[in-house]
Amino acid sequence: MSEGRPVRDISIKSDTDLQTIFKQMSESGGFESRNLADGLEILSTMINDKQCVKFLSFVAAITSTGLRGIIVDMLKKKMFDVAITTCGALDHDIARYFSNYLEGSFTLDDSELLEKNIHRLGNVLVPMDSYGPIIEEKMQQFLEEAYKAGTREMSTADITRMIGEHLGEGSFLYWAYKNNIPVIVPGIVDGAVGSQIWMFTQKHKDFKLNVAADGDLLSGLIFKAKKSGALMLGGGISKHHTLWWNQYRDGLDYAVYITTAQEFDGSLSGALVKEAISWGKVTQNAKQTTIHAEITTILPFLYSALLARVK
Repeated sequence: MSEGRPVRDISIKSDTDLQTIFKQMSESGGFESRNLADGLEILSTMINDKQCVKFLSFVAAITSTGLRGIIVDMLKKKMFDVAITTCGALDHDIARYFSNYLEGSFTLDDSELLEKNIHRLGNVLVPMDSYGPIIEEKMQQFLEEAYKAGTREMSTADITRMIGEHLGEGSFLYWAYKNNIPVIVPGIVDGAVGSQIWMFTQKHKDFKLNVAADGDLLSGLIFKAKKSGALMLGGGISKHHTLWWNQYRDGLDYAVYITTAQEFDGSLSGALVKEAISWGKVTQNAKQTTIHAEITTILPFLYSALLARVK
């Protein structure tokens, strides 16, 4: 980020391409547009850096929307080495692979939706038949198959790999499995998939979920990393787990965070990336920015511009 330059007006014509618009935003002096332009530069450098271990963290809600397609594409293109998310992302990936969610509205009557057996997630509608029963059926099937093959203990990375192995092209877990990208879910019991794992243990008392084993996987990546970087989409446990583990190598060298949360309440979700410097979770000289924006609105444009810059 350059300081003290003259602010330049943005000029867009019918043939102006996206790269030119991002360049103009970087010189416009304009609020979040500067952070967005900086984010493109940081992500381009990070993804092209062969010495960098790259983390992708994201909240579940975005995978209930069409933005799941970009998560799929990033993992298909091997832009990241490890993903950290929440249980809901697994729920949505299974449910949407075998069924469909529907477009809705924030203004619908939730009591009426309940009577119709439809859940509302923002302006996305989740028919009950497309969610709970499907996840229960598939998870019990997947776990039973693994159990019969002799598996008695699994980490969350093992669980997500198992799920991905049973899905296909439209699934982000499939592409993570296909490209050997571990997907770690530190809060896996907080959702439908986690509940089904618990249900399975009620019938198979010798089956164990070993969350600590994910630490072995992460430590193996972190302790050997010459550099590390992260794109963090939304806050909560997925963001924090990414930051937490990177403190063990003196912090992230690259960090881009997209959020709508505000820092005035002291929450982790609202905390700017630069706050993590004080904890040693981001290095003092890191290339870093926080973009205050709604993810499903901004990521398609950022990703489109990024594609042209990734080697």
